[in-house]
Amino acid sequence: MANRVFITGDTHGPSEIGRLNKTFAVGRELDKDDYLVICGDFGLVWADRSKYAYWLRWLDKKPFTTLFVDGNHENFDMLESMPVEQWHGGAVHRVNDSVIHLMRGQVFDIAGRSFFCMGGARSVDKARRTPHISWWPQEIPSPEERDAACAALDARGWQVDYVLTHCAARNVQRLLNPTYENDELTCFLEDVERRLDYRRWFFGHYHEDRPVGERQTAIFEDVVEIVPGDAGDLVRHVYRAEETGPAPAR
Repeated sequence: MANRVFITGDTHGPSEIGRLNKTFAVGRELDKDDYLVICGDFGLVWADRSKYAYWLRWLDKKPFTTLFVDGNHENFDMLESMPVEQWHGGAVHRVNDSVIHLMRGQVFDIAGRSFFCMGGARSVDKARRTPHISWWPQEIPSPEERDAACAALDARGWQVDYVLTHCAARNVQRLLNPTYENDELTCFLEDVERRLDYRRWFFGHYHEDRPVGERQTAIFEDVVEIVPGDAGDLVRHVYRAEETGPAPAR
C-alpha cells in the first residue's frame, strides 16, 4: 500500500493530545512510513517535565510518524536548540525517532506529494503570558524565515501540491472573521496565496473545522486523509468532530 498522509489541527500538548486515541484509531493500521501532520500548537516541545516526555514517548510508540508545523504555543527556545537535519527535501528538527518538526519556509516531498510548510502565528493572549516561559517572541516568522520560504518556492517554480500552516492568509482570515487582527505573517501568507499554484491549503489556530472558499480548510479536531486517485487527489474525513461552533484562536 502507498504511504498515507493524514492531517489534523492543534493538539495543545498534554491537555489534548490524548484525543488522538479517539480521532485517529486508524493509526493502528499504519507503519512509520505513514504520517499524521499537526497544523501547529503541537505543544509537547514545551518544558523538561515528565508529562511532556510521557506523551512524546506515547507518540514514538505509535505505528505512524508524527509531523508538525509550529504554532504560536511552542517553546521556540527548545526547538531552536535542537540540531537541524535534512528530511524529505527540507530542514527539520527531529524531536525523537518518529516525532518531527517541519521547519518554516520548507518544501517537503512526502508520499509522492509536495508540501509547503510555514508555522507561526500571533498569540492574542500574550499580555497574560510570561516571555520565554509561556510565550516566545519567535512565534512570528522572522524576515529571514520569510525570505527562505520565498527562495524555497522559487526553486519549485511557485508550484506545490499542498500548503500546511498554523494561521491563515489575511484574505482567508477575513472570510473566517473580519474582526480578526492581521500582522506581518498573515499579510505574507496572503502574498504567497496569490502567487502560489497549489491544490489545497490546511491551517489550524482558529479552533474550527470547516472549508473556507474552494481550496482552504480550517482544521482543529477533524482528521482528514489525502487519498491519491486517477482523477486527482481526494480529501477524505477519517474523523469528523461534532459541530459545536468555533472557539476563539489562542
